[in-house]
Amino acid sequence: MTQNHAVPAALAEIVDDFAGVPDAEKLELLLEFADELPALPERYDGHEAEMEQVVECQSPLFLAVELEGEDEPGPESVVRLFITAPPEAPTTRGFASVLSQGLDGLTARQIVDVPEDIPSRLGLAKALTPLRLRGMSAMLGRIKRNVREQTGVA
Repeated sequence: MTQNHAVPAALAEIVDDFAGVPDAEKLELLLEFADELPALPERYDGHEAEMEQVVECQSPLFLAVELEGEDEPGPESVVRLFITAPPEAPTTRGFASVLSQGLDGLTARQIVDVPEDIPSRLGLAKALTPLRLRGMSAMLGRIKRNVREQTGVA
C-alpha cells in the first residue's frame, strides 16, 4: 500500500486503486466510479439551487456540505457530502464519486487536512486535460472551504 500521509483510509484506498491499474485503464476506472455516485437525498433532488455550483467544472456540478452529530460545529464534526453531476458528464461524475466515497463521513479536521494534490495522485494526467483535473481540484477546494466556514477549523 502506498504511503498516504494525511490521506484518510477510504481516500487512500481509492488512490491505491488508481495506482494499481495501468495508465490505459485509469480512465475506465474513473468511469466506473461515475456509475457509483450516490443519488441525492430527497431534500436536494431537483433542488440544485439550494446547493453550491462548482463553476470551474466543465459540466454542471452542484454540492452541499452538511455537518452532523454535534451541537457546536468543530474539528470532530462529521461531514456529509452531497454531490450531483449529469449522467452525460461521466468524468465529472467520476471525480465527484471519488471525493464522495473518499470523504463522506469523515471529521471536519480530516477533510481540511486532505492534501491538495489528490487529483494528481490518481494518475489521470495522461488521460485527461488539465482543465478537467482543475475541476476536481476545485471540487476538493470547495468542499474544504465549506467545512472551514461551517466549523472554524483552520
